[in-house]
Amino acid sequence: MSTTDWRGRAVTNDDDDLPIDESISRRREARVLLGGLLRPYAGLVALLTIVIVVENAARLSVPLLVQRGIDHGIPPIVDGGSARELLLIVAALCGVVVVQATSRMFFLRRSGRIGQEVLLTLRRRIFRHFQRLDVAFHDRYTSGRVVARSTNDVEAIQDMLETGFDGLITAILTLVGTAVLLVVLDLRLGLLCLCAFPILVLLVWWFRTQSARTYKKVRESAALVIVQFVETMTGIKAVQAYRRELRNQQIFTDVADDYKNINERAFKLLAVFMPSVRLVGNVATGGVVLYGGYRVLHGEMTLGTLTAFLLYLRIFFEPMQEISQFFNTFQSAAAALEKIAGVLAEAPGIQDPRHPVELPKVNGDIAFRHVEFGYVPDRPVLPGLDLHIPAGQTVALVGTTGAGKTTIAKLIARFYDPTSGSVTLDGVDLRELSQADLRKHVVMVTQENFMFVGSIADNIRFGRPDATDAEVRAAAEAVGADRFIGALVDGYDTDVAKRGGRLSAGQRQLIAFARAFLADPAVLILDEATSSLDIPSERLVQRALATVLADRTAVVIAHRLSTVEIADRVLVLEHGRVVEDGRPDELILGGGRYAALHRAWVDSLA
Repeated sequence: MSTTDWRGRAVTNDDDDLPIDESISRRREARVLLGGLLRPYAGLVALLTIVIVVENAARLSVPLLVQRGIDHGIPPIVDGGSARELLLIVAALCGVVVVQATSRMFFLRRSGRIGQEVLLTLRRRIFRHFQRLDVAFHDRYTSGRVVARSTNDVEAIQDMLETGFDGLITAILTLVGTAVLLVVLDLRLGLLCLCAFPILVLLVWWFRTQSARTYKKVRESAALVIVQFVETMTGIKAVQAYRRELRNQQIFTDVADDYKNINERAFKLLAVFMPSVRLVGNVATGGVVLYGGYRVLHGEMTLGTLTAFLLYLRIFFEPMQEISQFFNTFQSAAAALEKIAGVLAEAPGIQDPRHPVELPKVNGDIAFRHVEFGYVPDRPVLPGLDLHIPAGQTVALVGTTGAGKTTIAKLIARFYDPTSGSVTLDGVDLRELSQADLRKHVVMVTQENFMFVGSIADNIRFGRPDATDAEVRAAAEAVGADRFIGALVDGYDTDVAKRGGRLSAGQRQLIAFARAFLADPAVLILDEATSSLDIPSERLVQRALATVLADRTAVVIAHRLSTVEIADRVLVLEHGRVVEDGRPDELILGGGRYAALHRAWVDSLA
């Protein structure tokens, strides 16, 4: 399944056309996942299986009671005798109906609870796993596919748990039980009916093989629809700014058309399968009426037996439609389960050590030792970096785009691990620390900090949910955010709306600074953190930065050299190497690359 993206390039679902070995492995992972989800409920599942057997036994006994009533309950009344036996049969029939209804009610309540518990466990597991996966995974795995895994695919599994297994077990019990009872009631007529069984088996086999491929493509197409929709809506500002509405509409239309066509193909399979089953059933019923009626007229069969036979025959062909529905549900769920299993099988690129080193007190000493790193093999961004940042020092990284500034920041925050060499915190390799411990001591503030739906206070205390209102206000005051917050009608209780849409870019950045200040890390990384601020806001932040950066190690990445001037030390980078290192005033006087950058910046202000 493929379409084109905004660049006009072919886009395929990553799960399409998997190698045979990988496809088999994916199916095995899906079975293991489902087994693991159901294992805690094995005892209750066994009980429910017994309940289904009881329910179907009660249901299959109804035609036998009807036969008994016609052949042995009605004749005494016709002859002027007692209606006692007929009343007993009717009472038994009522009891069977009660047993069937009670067992059905019990099954639905318990199975529904199991299904919801399994789905809750699965949703939690998916969410937890997506959070654990590293930045590199999320860079290549689109947000639309993330949404598809956690919503559309989970719903497909929900359909299978709610109706699929119940329908399959009931269908199997009905087929086997009815076939046995048909033969027991009348051998010759039963064998005549069972002649239709091979035809039904061929129809089911054909439908299963065709629907397996079709419904896998249905799931893949549905995922592409979600991907295109989510990406367009997420980037709606850029779409409207660059007048991409018509092009994006065309891309979405193509994907939606593919989805429609594949669903139509699935319905065509049903349009062939279900009427064919019904045709076979009607032909068999006609044969039974003809042959059975002939035998009744000649006294070779009772009317009650023929009636029971027809009732059983109707029951016999009903499961075929249930089986077709099960295959619909099962194929969709199987495809969804394989995709979810594939995601859950993804191992995080950044993992905690088996025995993490504990740092009771972090000073913030950072060192790069012969660090090599590249996002793409054989294309190193850092060809072999040696760098030492003493605890408490504020270091500014400057250089052209692609020089490696942000890569250094990501390695310090351990969003990535170096290909070779090591990055240390207080002499300990970051790979020897737990991620929870590292994130507590190293905080990164980026150019576009995400604002979560909620109040301003909620967003400030994001890194410290237990912070008091007084601590939240103190953090806002430290970075100068209290002025604009106090001017808002609801103050700190103001709802920031989706992605902070009710705040300006500068206000969002100030809240991000307050969030970092409240977290109180030993190492603070500012990656272009002032680039979105206007001049008044930047001056406000410049005054606050002295407070924010005090008594902690800071790595500042900025093109605005006004931010760089507060640094104790400036590193000028080119192609992942440090070409200049010194105090800002010393480098300006030195007449090197930083001096040239500084002159260009001053000229831009004129």
